[in-house]
Amino acid sequence: MYRRLQLCSNHGGYEAIPEPPGSLDLRAVREVLEREGIPVIDARVMLIASLEPEVTISRAGRLLFKTHDARAAERAFDRLRELLGLPGMETEPSSRTPGG
Repeated sequence: MYRRLQLCSNHGGYEAIPEPPGSLDLRAVREVLEREGIPVIDARVMLIASLEPEVTISRAGRLLFKTHDARAAERAFDRLRELLGLPGMETEPSSRTPGG
């Protein structure tokens, strides 16, 4: 399950954090995205996918959407969830402090 999308502490985008922390096979993620025609930069410890908006995907499953538009971040999350088989997002607001 992913925590609700939260504005990062630096206000540069929205993040989705898996709870409990998980592990993604970045090579497999890259293959799926590229097969769908989505350009990907492989930085070894993370991927940068050219979705709208751009998203950084970490090995731990953390997703950082580079936008100030919460709805755009939600749409991108839903697309990644569909493509990669990611778990859903909690529906209740979290009291946790954003980290991005």
